[in-house]
Amino acid sequence: MNIFLTGANGFVGQGVVGKLHPAAGFSLRAAVRNTGTSGSSEEVKVSGIDSDTDWSQALTDIDVVIHVAARAHIMKDEELDPLAEYRKVNVDGTLNLAMQAAEAGVRRFVFISSIGVHGNLSNRPFSEQNEVHPAEPYAQSKWEAEQRLWECAGCNGMELVIIRPPLVYGPNAPGNFGSLVRWLDRGVLLPLGAIHNKRSLVALDNLVDLIITCIDHPAAGNQVFLAGDGEDLSTTELLQGVAKAMGKPSRLVPVPAGLLMFGATMLGKKAMAQRLLGSLQVDISKARNLLGWQPPMSVEEGLKRCFPDQ
Repeated sequence: MNIFLTGANGFVGQGVVGKLHPAAGFSLRAAVRNTGTSGSSEEVKVSGIDSDTDWSQALTDIDVVIHVAARAHIMKDEELDPLAEYRKVNVDGTLNLAMQAAEAGVRRFVFISSIGVHGNLSNRPFSEQNEVHPAEPYAQSKWEAEQRLWECAGCNGMELVIIRPPLVYGPNAPGNFGSLVRWLDRGVLLPLGAIHNKRSLVALDNLVDLIITCIDHPAAGNQVFLAGDGEDLSTTELLQGVAKAMGKPSRLVPVPAGLLMFGATMLGKKAMAQRLLGSLQVDISKARNLLGWQPPMSVEEGLKRCFPDQ
């Protein structure tokens, strides 16, 4: 099976590259900014992703596209409209790729979206049937991309699969998980020892396993799936688990969540505090029931894999 992967240099993309090898029956072609950097035996250099990108060379003889690449960060600049900047890559660029893929005869298009399309907080676990409430420009762009992609679903017989992961963790993970690791590594005293929220995460290996399952599973076509480990942790439990996996003490002070939220709001850090103090759970029963998929790795094992030298 011939696979084309975007975002091959990124955190999730590298995880996919590591699993899609010839011995597993795959021929992988990877889109990269700089050749010789992805680990894939076949690379296509792409300078950028937008509505004008020409994918004709990359899509020749491809069966399945896995679209991981996205713009995830906008530098603070008053002259930029964040949503407009996200749309250039995440919406217009995605639709352009999907349309060209359909024209090239690609059979299935797997799109990595975000749990953020449902919102940043949940009173009960999100499922695929929940209404969408994207709270940030990035998530809004992902939701708009999903809507536009459904316009391509069925074009020339191409099927669409959408996967919405929560926070993805693994070795050298960027973003919020990487920040937690740095805090613990430095021995920073954290006022997060009494947080009783529930957060769903997904280990990189588990997300990649679901992506690979969706490449050719007959029941995955034209479906949306939420990804997750199937285990939820409080922020306190997560920090304790990460510290244990690192072989470091977790220096956590039990400060009431309400007091922390009040202080963060006064300092203009409410959004950051919500990620640490609020709950966000996902229900992965659809992937389990429809695909027969189970996360192959527990949270404990996933955290251990983040620090292989320990």
